[in-house]
Amino acid sequence: MARSVSYVSAAKLLAMARGNPRVAIIDVRDEERSYQAHIGRSHHFSSRSFAARLPELARATGDKDTVVFHCALSKVRGPSCAKMFSDYLSETKEESGTKNIMVLERGFNGWELSGQPVCRCTDAPCKGTCSPEEPEL
Repeated sequence: MARSVSYVSAAKLLAMARGNPRVAIIDVRDEERSYQAHIGRSHHFSSRSFAARLPELARATGDKDTVVFHCALSKVRGPSCAKMFSDYLSETKEESGTKNIMVLERGFNGWELSGQPVCRCTDAPCKGTCSPEEPEL
């Protein structure tokens, strides 16, 4: 079954993800993640090695209802990785509970500019224990 890719706003993603373990956020930025902040509890799957890591991503998100991709602006890397993941699940017939594959509108830059919480930890993957003022996703 082919899954379509849709877009989600930062505010809607925050509401969907807060306290919901069935939502995974996938950051496909490359080296900029290491010196910029990131969305708390997001997983890093760099676009440079994304295709090779598709089986790993499918295993890591198999129990998630919704998988949301983003890059800096979600204009190229985020949407293309979301489509690649959707195609991979369809072509390989991977067992997956994923019903929704989404792209964060305006990417990480839009998320941060809209005042959404960011994390500056170096944990991989981020555990969401970034700062006391950050609400848990």
